[in-house]
Amino acid sequence: MSSSTRPERVLSARVNTFGQYLLRRYGQRVHKLALNAGFTCPNRDGTKGIGGCTFCNNVSFGPNAQRPPEIDPQLDAGRQVLAKRTGARRFMAYFQTYTNTYAEIAVLRARYEAALIHPDVVGLSVGTRPDCVSEAVLDLLANYRARGKEVWLELGLQSADDQTLARINRGHGFAEYRTAVTAAHRRGIPVCTHLIIGLPGEGREAALNTLDRVLELGVEGLKLHPLHVVKHTRLAIDWQQGAYQPLTLEDYVGICADLIERTPANVLYHRLTGTASPEILLAPEWCSRKWAVLNAIEAELFRRHTRQGARCAVPLNYKLINSA
Repeated sequence: MSSSTRPERVLSARVNTFGQYLLRRYGQRVHKLALNAGFTCPNRDGTKGIGGCTFCNNVSFGPNAQRPPEIDPQLDAGRQVLAKRTGARRFMAYFQTYTNTYAEIAVLRARYEAALIHPDVVGLSVGTRPDCVSEAVLDLLANYRARGKEVWLELGLQSADDQTLARINRGHGFAEYRTAVTAAHRRGIPVCTHLIIGLPGEGREAALNTLDRVLELGVEGLKLHPLHVVKHTRLAIDWQQGAYQPLTLEDYVGICADLIERTPANVLYHRLTGTASPEILLAPEWCSRKWAVLNAIEAELFRRHTRQGARCAVPLNYKLINSA
């Protein structure tokens, strides 16, 4: 079995992945297509702050907020890449770049529907901040879901510790996350929560505490990311001055396995690692090697003879995906 296929096939037996969920639901591969809709962020434009989170690469922020890129060319380009790589014929439109609910409703509707108008796009995955999820935004997303579209709200929480969130200049706390999740669930919108492992001042216990608080509220999906240091960020300065030390690959893998074991089996893992381009990555070097990380997580779960949910209590708040 080749290294390019082994992680997905083995992890899917030990971890309930989003890709496997889509395959079960639609009877074929459905791939996310990442889109840049030209939005900005309240932590950049002065509403909450300037400069963004300490780990965010400011250089990547271009003029697209003033002149948004067209959705159709991005979809076409993504289709071509995935057609060659996987043969996929159905897609999720993933509004990924910056805060994708941070605009007037009319603007959001135009961007979302520019993707949904395509018959091969089964739905939306909208990445945003917990403090940028208005009632009107949720009503719009709930409407798409009522029309039979696959809709996910992806919330960048990163940590449940307010001191950590202040340390990384996040611009919101856990209270805003609680409000957003509760409001989304009232409308039947599934939530995928993003968590960063290895934030300054945080280790294994902090990661477990964050997971516990997220699970207590109820969540349908999770994304795990290692904190990596990229050029032109406040974190890069801290790292260069010796004030921040990234996790080792071994530490990250161990924490991931701990979290997986404690996650109810019906919560979907949308991602288990994240990478940065070698052109901007400063540290740790292993964050440029996706498959090495996934192979290592697979090996650790195998070594422990364990799987997702092996060390968790009976789930309480996980009904949305089971009823899909």
